[in-house]
Amino acid sequence: MKQVDVVGAVIVNEDQKILCALRSQNMSLPGMWEFPGGKIEKNELPQESLVREIKEELGCDIEVGELISDSVYDYPTVRVRLITYFAQIVNGEPKASEHAELRWVALNELKSLHWAPADLPTIEELLKGADS
Repeated sequence: MKQVDVVGAVIVNEDQKILCALRSQNMSLPGMWEFPGGKIEKNELPQESLVREIKEELGCDIEVGELISDSVYDYPTVRVRLITYFAQIVNGEPKASEHAELRWVALNELKSLHWAPADLPTIEELLKGADS
């Protein structure tokens, strides 16, 4: 099975809400929510990929923080390794160019969205961190 390494950003704003992105109809898993990010290119560090992908997808600059989760999920046709990091916006306002919608969601409301399965381990880590 082909493996794709991807990176995602858990961007938290000043209200402690998390930026969630709704996959558009042109993407795989349309109508499911995810943390914004994308594929890690050859010879790129995950953090470098994340900065590049957020610039391309959302049109803003981020600073990458600590690692949240590094997990693998097997979809029917591809294995996805998703590495997620905390991040904060240092320049610009996020705009949905590839996604159908962007939404700021409180931590305790994340589970109310219909998430892509690969993103669920990150949500579990975030909720675990909130309990401690």
